[in-house]
Amino acid sequence: MQQVTFGLIGGGTVGGGVHQALQRNGALMASRLGIGLTVAKVAVRDLTKARAAAIPAGLLTDDWRGVVQDPAVQVIVELMGGTTTAKEVVLAALRLGKPVVTANKALLSTHGPELFAAAAKHGANLYYEASVAGGIPVIKVLRESLVGNRLISVHGIVNGTCNYILTRMKLEGAEFADVLADAQRLGYAEAEPSLDIDGHDAAHKTGILASLAHGFWVKPGQIHTEGIRGISKLDIQFAARLGYTIKLLGVVKQVPSAKRGRPGPCPPIQVAVYPALVPDTHVLASVNHAFNAISVRGDVVGDTLFYGRGAGAEPTASAVLSDLADAALDLKHGSHNRVPCFVAHSGDGCVVPMDDVVSRYYVRLTVVDRPGVFARIANLLAKARIGISSIIQPEGHAGETVPVILMIHDAPNAAMKRALAQIAKLSAVKDAPVMIRVEPFE
Repeated sequence: MQQVTFGLIGGGTVGGGVHQALQRNGALMASRLGIGLTVAKVAVRDLTKARAAAIPAGLLTDDWRGVVQDPAVQVIVELMGGTTTAKEVVLAALRLGKPVVTANKALLSTHGPELFAAAAKHGANLYYEASVAGGIPVIKVLRESLVGNRLISVHGIVNGTCNYILTRMKLEGAEFADVLADAQRLGYAEAEPSLDIDGHDAAHKTGILASLAHGFWVKPGQIHTEGIRGISKLDIQFAARLGYTIKLLGVVKQVPSAKRGRPGPCPPIQVAVYPALVPDTHVLASVNHAFNAISVRGDVVGDTLFYGRGAGAEPTASAVLSDLADAALDLKHGSHNRVPCFVAHSGDGCVVPMDDVVSRYYVRLTVVDRPGVFARIANLLAKARIGISSIIQPEGHAGETVPVILMIHDAPNAAMKRALAQIAKLSAVKDAPVMIRVEPFE
């Protein structure tokens, strides 16, 4: 049986998970592929560090260059994270014509075009199934399974930490800060959680999905990004009363010309990450705890859903092994570029500025409970040509202030921001307005 030897760069949670998974199912993979997979070396930063997964000492090295340059190593698997040394590793391997498997969404988001160009120049390939949604095979779906579709929309719950926090807030009626602290204690959230809760991790993944779906590389700066810090248990509760569940969504969708604020030369798409009210009737509303799910709509296939664990050693290892299998088969058959890592087929593309995007909105105001307040608020919205579809002013709130919930008709994002800035200046409005978009899944 033909053998393919690979080097692991990174022996942490995911690297250890890959090694363990290969020990468990390597023989099964070989029987299915007709190719044996063997790890030659595992490069780590610190040889003395204790590891969650046992890796034989004879495999460990702190010399990643030696692993990449070893003629016996045919494939490099980069699992070290970060965007500096990891970029060196990937480029060094590609320049030697060696295929690379990576789980590094930040690296791809930041340096994707450069890495893909290097792969094409040197006749190698770059595989990155594990970079988005862990064990969910969505990269292969977009690159291969749905190749006969124009992709109308992609909506993803792609950050397990945020989904875990929002799920517990809904089920337990808890406040954000309390659930975050508990999530940190349990290991669902990092001690410094901003990458997750401020939406940046989800933005990396959403940018990759958008780029594959629409054939031009979406730059990080083009992705409107909001996190979940401003979501309170009141918002969760009022959303539920209105028939919605709040989720942090990665959104990639075509923008109808009638909803654009400005004319443009190219088919426009929206690419964004933000908390949104998801109708309880939509399947994404029922995706709970640390699970991920991605809903993809194609013009031929219609609606599809991909669901599973989006992080952790085993789900991510599963995706890495899938890419290793593809790399091994490509080497065996001399077809390194059968499915290119990325094909730019839409020129520069066009990401619509968020200010031009039209949405419906949930708005929560904290106001002084006295006559005439709502009239002033409604007047400012009317001047901005923004219509109110419904109002909730719950009874039974003690104190001088009360929450007021407004559901807003379709309005441009820029108009909403300007109107809320004016409303926030009213003496009767005591806290910053909370605005959450309503995702219609049209």
